[in-house]
Amino acid sequence: MATRRIAASEKTILEKDDTVGASPPASEKTSIAPAVPKSVILKLLGFTLTMIVAPIGSYFATVDTLFNGNSTYAGALAAIIANVVLMAYVVVAFYEDQSDQLAEKDSKKDR
Repeated sequence: MATRRIAASEKTILEKDDTVGASPPASEKTSIAPAVPKSVILKLLGFTLTMIVAPIGSYFATVDTLFNGNSTYAGALAAIIANVVLMAYVVVAFYEDQSDQLAEKDSKKDR
């Protein structure tokens, strides 16, 4: 396999990286806002935790108490609860998107 030699006048990849479009040093603060608001991340984490805990918890809570050891029914209930959590997430995301659009329309009307 052949390798390419860098001529003395050319910059290496590392030198180019330091000068063109490089990010600021760690000691400097940037003015770039986060791409995703904190509230959205917290909602996602909350629904993720609920998506893990609710179906598993409902399975183990109902397999012996409600369904007398029938794991098929307990598993079906866990699947239903997982779908309910998923639909709730979609509804919350839909209403959040609508509220963002309404806020943008109101701010345009004020101008």
